[in-house]
Amino acid sequence: MSGGVVRFSVSVDPELLEEFDDTISEIGFNRSTAVQVAIREFLTDHKWSATEEGNVAGAITMMYDHQVRGLSEALTRIQHDYIDEVSSTTHVHLDHDNCLEILAVKGGIKRIKELTRSLRTTRGVKQLKFSILNL
Repeated sequence: MSGGVVRFSVSVDPELLEEFDDTISEIGFNRSTAVQVAIREFLTDHKWSATEEGNVAGAITMMYDHQVRGLSEALTRIQHDYIDEVSSTTHVHLDHDNCLEILAVKGGIKRIKELTRSLRTTRGVKQLKFSILNL
């Protein structure tokens, strides 16, 4: 299929549609644009979870307890193991015990998954989220 658009219908709960319409109105989207954005994000998330081929870009956001002995060094070591995938980092001190680190990454899906897994399973990392964009 090239060019043009396809019309289709969707059945949804009326309350869900009302909430959807209110939300997209606040954002400034119409239904078609909002549905297209949602479909793209769904497909991107599915590709991430279902394949290890291809390239992606995104951000790894993690919160960790900087009081855990050796954690900062371990996180730095992991990032150096993935030097070709980690483009930059931003470090934010949240409070006395917690830090936020954001890694801009790009590269092969398999390597980014390995990096994400290594960081997530490091003792002291409390939360980790990967926001993905297809290249």
